[in-house]
Amino acid sequence: MTGLINFWNMIWPTLGEGLWITLQLSIGSLLIGLGVGFPIALARVYGPKGLRLFATAFTDVFRGTPLLVQLFFFYYGLADPGLNSFFEGLGFGRNFLVLAPMTAAYLALGLNSAAYQAEYFRGAIQSISSGQMIAARALGMSRLQAIIHIIMPQALRLVIAPWSNEAAYMVKYTSVVSFIAVADLFGRTRQIMSRYYNQMTMLPFVGLIYLVLVLGITFLMHRLEKMVEIPGLEAEVDARV
Repeated sequence: MTGLINFWNMIWPTLGEGLWITLQLSIGSLLIGLGVGFPIALARVYGPKGLRLFATAFTDVFRGTPLLVQLFFFYYGLADPGLNSFFEGLGFGRNFLVLAPMTAAYLALGLNSAAYQAEYFRGAIQSISSGQMIAARALGMSRLQAIIHIIMPQALRLVIAPWSNEAAYMVKYTSVVSFIAVADLFGRTRQIMSRYYNQMTMLPFVGLIYLVLVLGITFLMHRLEKMVEIPGLEAEVDARV
């Protein structure tokens, strides 16, 4: 037992560094997803036809292809020598498209999350009765005023439940970045396992860390949902398929 405690004391600083990177990736990617996904949702609901087609194509591509493929595309695909030579010939810098591992990770996770968040926001917006828009216009509001003051306050409350799923998924999905040498929590775990060959010790322990993170996020988001909920205004929690 003493040996096991000593082992955990030895590896915890390494795991702690990986956990910090995992948290950074999770928060940063969620914010990227929010910043991109919300306008995409607005474009799908209220945009002109061309913008709606672009927004639909974006969500279909990033929801319809595996996250690992997207990650490899940004990290390995954009680093293709022929592609970079082409851009260099156009006057761009050498290795113009070559991304650092963390940059590729943020892009892949952020844009993938944006596609899902866009659907969560779109569903929440479209769940608001169209009669409310009609009533707002009848009261003299412009379309934009009705969206800002009537539709969005309700939609943002409704989206909390499905958005909490996205936050929980993100913590787990960051584990794929270890495949491009990002030293996140799982990446550090793989390093330790390759050194000490103790998979049956490390994997349950690291799985427990992920579980605690997900349960903590779920609890906090549930509390937030309860704080802002309006009786009678409810939304079903979406699940990825």
